[in-house]
Amino acid sequence: MNRHSIDPRILALCERVTRKRARTVIDHIIAHGFITTEELKETYGYDHPPRAIRDVREEGIPLITDSVINKSGRKIGAYRFDSPDNIKNGRIGGRKAFSKAFKEALIKKYDSRDAITGDQVEQRYLQIDHRVPYQVAGDTEHDELNLNAYMLLDASNQRAKSFTCESCENGLNTQDPEICMSCYWAYPEGYSHVATKPVRQLVLTWSGADEVHTYEALKLRAESEGITIKTLLARLLGK
Repeated sequence: MNRHSIDPRILALCERVTRKRARTVIDHIIAHGFITTEELKETYGYDHPPRAIRDVREEGIPLITDSVINKSGRKIGAYRFDSPDNIKNGRIGGRKAFSKAFKEALIKKYDSRDAITGDQVEQRYLQIDHRVPYQVAGDTEHDELNLNAYMLLDASNQRAKSFTCESCENGLNTQDPEICMSCYWAYPEGYSHVATKPVRQLVLTWSGADEVHTYEALKLRAESEGITIKTLLARLLGK
């Protein structure tokens, strides 16, 4: 690809990117016109190509997902720059770092608890997460004065939310913040769907000797009946 054939608005955004993984993708597209999932894995060693592509999109740079035929005749994913009309202004410059004071304010508001499980977690293990995913809303509507726009999650739930949002139809295509606002992963305390699906979800944790004893009893009963604990609990709660 001729660098001069790329819209200058796209190039201007590309020049501002410093993060290594996003920079690698951008430089390859500028040089070759597109980058494939195969190249991301084999040339650059990225085992999860969608994460590298998401890094670029989080910088506000629009990409089109395409497919090409590789040397063995197999279809593989490919990515190229989209129209500058689709630049996401709320994401220019990428994710912004949160201040220590902001995390302290969130802990004061929500206590040192994971928003999904409600479990008490050591502060150092909690991460700040946008209730409406960054990939949908960017930082346009968010600031550190708006505590309600954020939640605290432990690492496992943060990864689970990220994985779910990355594959959600709204996250991938529609990108309507209002849909996210009524999702379990944004407001587990009051939601109408889970990633656009008509699902209700309950996370239970048994803690302490007495509760663990109760759990083990449920486990033994489920095993004796040849069913899962989930099925057993659903049956018991449905009575």
